Amino acid sequence: MPQQTEKEYKEILRQYLEDQSEQNLYMGEAFSRKLIERDISPEEVISIHKSALKDVLPGLPSKVWHSFDFLIEMMIRYGLALKEHQSLVKRQEEMQLEMEVASKVQETLLKTKIPAVEGMDIGYVTVPSRTMSGDYIYFVGNDMDEAGVAVADVMGKGIPAALCMSMVKFGMDSVQHSSEGPSGVLSVINRIVEKSVNDSMFVTMMYGRFDAKSSTFSYASAGHEPALHYRASENRFVELDAKGLLLGVSPDARYEEGSVVLERNDFVAIMTDGVTEARTPDGFVEKETILEIISSVKDRSAQEMAEHVFAELDRMQGFQLQDDFSLVILKKE
Repeated sequence: MPQQTEKEYKEILRQYLEDQSEQNLYMGEAFSRKLIERDISPEEVISIHKSALKDVLPGLPSKVWHSFDFLIEMMIRYGLALKEHQSLVKRQEEMQLEMEVASKVQETLLKTKIPAVEGMDIGYVTVPSRTMSGDYIYFVGNDMDEAGVAVADVMGKGIPAALCMSMVKFGMDSVQHSSEGPSGVLSVINRIVEKSVNDSMFVTMMYGRFDAKSSTFSYASAGHEPALHYRASENRFVELDAKGLLLGVSPDARYEEGSVVLERNDFVAIMTDGVTEARTPDGFVEKETILEIISSVKDRSAQEMAEHVFAELDRMQGFQLQDDFSLVILKKE
């Protein structure tokens, strides 16, 4: 411990005990900055104070000096804990910054555009529960007569999930101008995911394609939530489910394909489990409740429908999403 530091501090302490003026306090504050610059720890400061006090007030009881020894030991532990805490906070801040940068990159990479297709009104909402999303929506539109949509959900969060989604996008880009049907598209994406991502990372996905000439919506699923087909003429919902393994499980997976004809005012709702498994303090939101929310706005535009469903489920969850929320509405005009 530098003797010069002890000497300077002793003089400042002596003057303060004699005068107790604002000037003395200012000198103490200025000296504290010097202690920081000289990298003197809190326990060393206490030791300096104890040594100076022995010279300035030598008649203090021995118990006072023992109390300083006790305080020094406490500050040693405190100093170690403080450094560890500061290091942790710094790492968290760095990680948060990295996540924010990665989120912006993800947002740029995964941008998609709603296609203009005759006779079809399309709307969607996708909102992450954290900084980065594990959900993905991708539209394919080659002409006015046909439109495709992929809705995927990675089993995972954060940067690994985002990287996995970039591989799904790469796969979708590769089949954008392909004549493959939904089952063929999923087979292509599956092989890419199986080769490119970690064995512990799996993806559910539904891919659907609307043909305006025949008003047919064909679809295939890789272990994804069933889509909902609202039949306006019957005022009821029908699940559109198709068998198929999750993406990335096996390169030889086969995907069942189905199709329905959409009549006027029919619509198809494709969603992730952030919709179907929305949770409130009282438990999961019942499927019937979700259907009622969707049905209550069936006469609105597709975009208004998607936004209303999100707003209602977000409100029911106390405006704190438990999982990424993604919903696509394809409405026959």
